[in-house]
Amino acid sequence: MAKVLALALLIFIGATFLFWKALHVYYKNEFGKKTWKLGGGRVYFWQSALFVGTATTFLTMYILKWTHVLTF
Repeated sequence: MAKVLALALLIFIGATFLFWKALHVYYKNEFGKKTWKLGGGRVYFWQSALFVGTATTFLTMYILKWTHVLTF
């Protein structure tokens, strides 16, 4: 069970990192530097990043379980 949790955590961190790497400059320019510095833009960005990381983790774990690659 610990291996499954470690895999899920690794997938979550990886998906969140890829989201951040791909879109943080776009979000910063979209909200403007002032809003980004005040924190309002960052809140929306990190909410989106956490949602995408969680959804990617659930979807990946479901697919791994469905294809019988991952056994509990």
